[in-house]
Amino acid sequence: MIYHDSQHRLWVLSGPSSSYVLHLDEADRPRVMHWGPRLTPEQAASLLLRLPRPGFRPVEDPLEGSFDLIATGGMCYGQAGLQVRFADGTRDLELVFTGQRRTDRELVLAYADRHYPLTVECHYRLYGDVIERHLVLRNEGEPVTVARADSATWVLPRMNGYRLGSVRGQWGAETRLHRTELPYGETVLTSRRGVTSHQANPWAMVDDGTAGEEHGAVYSCALAWSGSWRLTAQRLPTERVTLSAGAGHDPVTWELGTGEEHVTPVCAGLFTEGGFGAASRAWHDHQLRHVLPHAGEVRPVLYNSWEATGFDVSMDGQIRLAESAARMGVELFVVDDGWFGARTHDAAGLGDWYPNPHRFPDGLGPLIDRVHELGMRFGLWVEPEMVNPDSDLYRAHPDWVIHRPHRRRTEHRNQLVLDLSRPEVGDWLFRTLDELLAKNAIDFLKWDMNRPFTEAGPDERLWLGHVRTLYDVLDRLRAAHPHVRIESCSSGGGRVDLGILRRTDQVWTSDNTDALDRLDIQHGFSQLYPARVMGAWVTDSPNPFTGREIPLDFRFHVAMAGVLAIGGALTEWSRADLDRAAELVADYKRIRPLVQHGRQYRLLPPGGELSAVQYLAADGGEAAVLVHRRGRRFGHPDPGIPLRALDPDGRYRDTATGEVHHGAVLLTHGLFPDLAPGDYASALLHLVRE
Repeated sequence: MIYHDSQHRLWVLSGPSSSYVLHLDEADRPRVMHWGPRLTPEQAASLLLRLPRPGFRPVEDPLEGSFDLIATGGMCYGQAGLQVRFADGTRDLELVFTGQRRTDRELVLAYADRHYPLTVECHYRLYGDVIERHLVLRNEGEPVTVARADSATWVLPRMNGYRLGSVRGQWGAETRLHRTELPYGETVLTSRRGVTSHQANPWAMVDDGTAGEEHGAVYSCALAWSGSWRLTAQRLPTERVTLSAGAGHDPVTWELGTGEEHVTPVCAGLFTEGGFGAASRAWHDHQLRHVLPHAGEVRPVLYNSWEATGFDVSMDGQIRLAESAARMGVELFVVDDGWFGARTHDAAGLGDWYPNPHRFPDGLGPLIDRVHELGMRFGLWVEPEMVNPDSDLYRAHPDWVIHRPHRRRTEHRNQLVLDLSRPEVGDWLFRTLDELLAKNAIDFLKWDMNRPFTEAGPDERLWLGHVRTLYDVLDRLRAAHPHVRIESCSSGGGRVDLGILRRTDQVWTSDNTDALDRLDIQHGFSQLYPARVMGAWVTDSPNPFTGREIPLDFRFHVAMAGVLAIGGALTEWSRADLDRAAELVADYKRIRPLVQHGRQYRLLPPGGELSAVQYLAADGGEAAVLVHRRGRRFGHPDPGIPLRALDPDGRYRDTATGEVHHGAVLLTHGLFPDLAPGDYASALLHLVRE
């Protein structure tokens, strides 16, 4: 609900448990009066009677850091989310309020520069307690250079301390949780790679340093953008803190021409109480309700052939794998790299999206038909934003790649990046994939993007245009082929964000499938993103990435925490392992609705001897618990693991043993899973309320 107090120029944006209160001061600056627990309009208006007197700071603006639209100009010396340069060299903006548009869920506050014909609209949209924001810039004068246009600046209240939570990583080690005291000055999280990146992810959480998994207030924001980005956390000496996030990165600028409009991507913000667990569950719920295109679906158990075959792809080999996968209970069979063009190694073929005539002389149809006969859906790996210099596409259109005159074209992974900001490239991309899907009964695309931009130059139209065209192509393909589902992949977890999730059904979390490493990767991933989108593979032992040997059950129980998939060389697995894998797939299918659509509780984080995660049905009637022991030390017995959010008066039956537990006991003393002795022991427990 959005309430407007015209007398006091006050707006109150309220969800079920939180409110965001804005006030236009005498200089038309939108000051954030409150972001936190829900207030009534009367309570919000009373804040204007309690404005503290600014202290004696003759060389500072005492209100710096309290506005949710911060433009360069005046005494703004900190982070400014809106920065422009007019044709005459003027950089300051002087914005005046020109009006509002408002519904129960949407608010638009409009501003115009006092002199130059540039207007700015601040858009707000309520989804429960989540507020989505973006800017719209319109220029009717001479071209304007835009140096920065952040989607939103979030103003936090004063707290006793400030701790910044985010994820860090690299290829094969993505989304590892990192929390640290927020230092004074500006802390910048960013990607300059043209994609979301493995190294950072465009979200942040801030608490006062005392919040835990299930207690404390948490302020968070997330940017819905799949290209380069920047998120700046600013802590001023006055103890004001802001989070400002937007597309693009320093020092790139772009020109807003006469009559042009620029719409920033969405940045969403959320205040929650109940610790990091409550914040995560609220973000998960928001994505399941308002972001994912087919959120209500149950994602199928997937098999991917890459680790079994590499580039050695053949019709007979894929059919043998498909038959083994079907016997295991797999529902979606995906052929990875090596099926197209001259792609018998990684230096050729990218861009030529037709079946290799030697490997598939009759096209993909016979393989697809066999997969469908086995009762599975069929999927295909593509990397359509890339091209190998050794390809028909590059020989025909060498100018289509991102490059700069007089500079060498950096080949990484023997690849170059197609410039999707060029209309002819975007048109080709859509036509090519549309034809591939129209001619073949393909149900699923694994859409990969394996290298960052190089030689991209300073033109932000390329940095923005590439992502916008990517979104447009995905939207058009989904409209033309509504049965096709898409996975976002970028050398693993290099393109995971709320922008790509509006157009895809799941993401590939990491190329690292080592189950022990995955506990940390998946823990960080779950801080913002739901299990419903988290692809998790069971692969061979020793692990092809780390060489670590881990039992089959442990590998499965780690992968069951998301969208279960198998990626091993099944033709080399023992009969005992194949039979046990089929049992574990069946176990996962029984708890899959809880994992993919239930509420997640991180009971024990990875790092200790035990880690555990719980999934609870919306009505509280079922729970699934995954427990992992990475190593047993000193012969200590495993402690009980208290569960969460159960009915204390309820009775819960273990579906495997038939044992009945009292809810109050599970909440206090916990479960005592029957783990095998030694390292890498694990268990799945499925409880049903009687």
